[in-house]
Amino acid sequence: MDAVAARSGVHRTTVYRRWRDVGGLIADVFAAAADIDWHPRDTGSLRGDLAALNHEIQDSLTAQNSIATALIAVSFRSQEAALALRRLWEDRYAQSECVIQRARGRGELSGGIDSRALLVFATAPLYHHLVLLRTPPDPRLPERAALAAVLAARSGAFSLEDSAP
Repeated sequence: MDAVAARSGVHRTTVYRRWRDVGGLIADVFAAAADIDWHPRDTGSLRGDLAALNHEIQDSLTAQNSIATALIAVSFRSQEAALALRRLWEDRYAQSECVIQRARGRGELSGGIDSRALLVFATAPLYHHLVLLRTPPDPRLPERAALAAVLAARSGAFSLEDSAP
């Protein structure tokens, strides 16, 4: 909060008056991020679209002084920030569902796919390696995760129909 005040050129009491704690400040940051007009790239294939999405994620998580990583970390310390982050994830996954719709339109996927499950599966390895394990970025990971997701989807792993025996 002190750094925000200093950078803004205001006294810290002004920042605390507006946001009673860092959780409130971060919640507003997440809300502002949700207003950004963002759309996943259309590369012409499901694998390419998922890989492009994964490259964006990897870039945002590995940038020097990554804001994304800092915001994720703060969400573990504040319930308000955690709820705001969840809303942001929901928004981003909803925006990314066009990737699955485009793949259906191109005949790459059937209609009975759980889009959200596929998107989470495709992107989770990036967060796992970069945020949880804190491993150095692997330039091959975005492509590998995309390929694994496409293969899993084609094998029925994300079918909306219950395929249990």
